[in-house]
Amino acid sequence: MRIDRRGFIRVGTLAGVALAVDEGAATGTATGGVTIVSTHPSGLVANEVGAQALAGGGSVLDAVEQGVMVVEADPEDTSVGYGGYPNNEGVVELDAAIVDGVTLDAGSVAALRDIKHPVAVARKVMEETPHLLLVGEGARRFALKRGFRAENLLTPSARSAWEAIQVGNPAEQPPNHDTIGMIARAADGSMAASCTTSGLAWKMPGRVGDSPLIGHGLYCDARAGGACATGIGEEIIKVCGSYQVVEFMRQGNSPDEAIRRVIDRILRREPKNAERFIGFVALRADGEVGYAATTAGFQAAVYRGKRHELMDAPRVGPRPMAKEPAATLHNRPPSP
Repeated sequence: MRIDRRGFIRVGTLAGVALAVDEGAATGTATGGVTIVSTHPSGLVANEVGAQALAGGGSVLDAVEQGVMVVEADPEDTSVGYGGYPNNEGVVELDAAIVDGVTLDAGSVAALRDIKHPVAVARKVMEETPHLLLVGEGARRFALKRGFRAENLLTPSARSAWEAIQVGNPAEQPPNHDTIGMIARAADGSMAASCTTSGLAWKMPGRVGDSPLIGHGLYCDARAGGACATGIGEEIIKVCGSYQVVEFMRQGNSPDEAIRRVIDRILRREPKNAERFIGFVALRADGEVGYAATTAGFQAAVYRGKRHELMDAPRVGPRPMAKEPAATLHNRPPSP
């Protein structure tokens, strides 16, 4: 069944599923069922599509691919797929990635032009090539050879916004949420993650942020958990953000604390980042979820127990922390 994103959000319920907005109440222990977490309000419909894919016998890879494809196809979303704001030359370039949390296999594409669903191309990269990342014209040719259709992704509204920027008279523009990231856990414990974006509005041609980079914009290991990032990609890359969130969960931290520790690193490196949007969502292997950001207003979409919730993520500011111990080398062989 095809679901219209705007209709889903406007009506507020779908097939008896309740929507709720609650601050700080999403974190909880898994009951063994399906759990999905996504970034931003657009994650509500993405999660619903992902849940339907799992209910229909699909895999967690199917869930995270099909879920974010709904957002990629929405012309009103200015930060993902069709309708995404272009680079500074007026060309839409898309990035996406997908990760299998069971095998750690992954695929990604970056600076991809003319293809509406980069996440589907990323999955083809994972499943049909020996590579992990294809970029630019190479990614475009690969997509066309795999049957994807080339089309103009620059909508009239995105073009108008770009033209206004060129003459130094920016018009009123809708919020630019930057990314949708999605993590799913099936009842059998299998996990997968995806991330897709049109990147920073008005970026330099060829600019790639964290979203398609495994370990930065997303990471998933079903033995520990998964994480997705959103916001200023360059700052997330500098700390290997999503990988580090997962590793902190592997060490026994809750998803909330794992995210806080990574944001602490980002803020200690550059205190000015407290005024720039950087956010994470995380899903631990046992089904516990977490989310937080450097600024107020970030929301996470959570699905579990057949219930959808749009959660207000806490803002994480600088906090005192004990100095992390320096790495030590043990049993290092003598220099020749």
